[in-house]
Amino acid sequence: MANGVLVKVSYTFSKAMNTDTIGSGSSLGSLMFYDAANMGRNRALASFDRPQNFRVAWLAELPFGAGKHWARSGMGRYVLGGWQVNGIFSAHTGTPFTVTASGASQNAPGQTQTADQIKPTVAKLGGIGSGSPYYDPTAFAPVTAVRYGNTGRNILRGPGLVNADVSLFRNFRVKERWGIQLRGEAYNVSNTPHFSSPAANVSSGGFMTITSTLSRSNNTKGGERQFRVAMKISF
Repeated sequence: MANGVLVKVSYTFSKAMNTDTIGSGSSLGSLMFYDAANMGRNRALASFDRPQNFRVAWLAELPFGAGKHWARSGMGRYVLGGWQVNGIFSAHTGTPFTVTASGASQNAPGQTQTADQIKPTVAKLGGIGSGSPYYDPTAFAPVTAVRYGNTGRNILRGPGLVNADVSLFRNFRVKERWGIQLRGEAYNVSNTPHFSSPAANVSSGGFMTITSTLSRSNNTKGGERQFRVAMKISF
């Protein structure tokens, strides 16, 4: 903290791998392929893997009021003093997902079927919405033989996420031992859409299209813009 300003910057480059379909660090997962001869197919990128994580957090006390550069006394002190601006900016890469297919040809209940990749590369088209695929849907095909598809777990990655949360605080000193803080907070202040991964079943309609967004429920990163007003009393 220097002159009422604090800035924290972090960047993480990582890779998380596992053998189950665990969705987050606090939930239990299960295997995708229950086949003793193909147990190695389960090892792949974790469903919560985000290789690149960038975050900037800041806190800035405005330079007005007692002990500050301007408006140290008088009406200016009472009107302009005690204000504080805070924020967190985050940018993350998307999480991986599995391209699945109908398992009817497997004749093995409880097994997960993956699609066949029929093109050497899968083009990322970047479309959003019905009729605008995010990845090339013609790069995959359903499996019609009694076997697994030639793709594995979590071979593609969904859209990344950019988010900014900001807040404005006002601190009042009532007495030496008592203080009040009024807080106005905005989550996803720019209301930037945070899109889900595309529909991933090659045997279903809308394959490789994105028609939904992430919610803020269950600690999921994302969600629409939300505002919150609060008061904090300290003593």
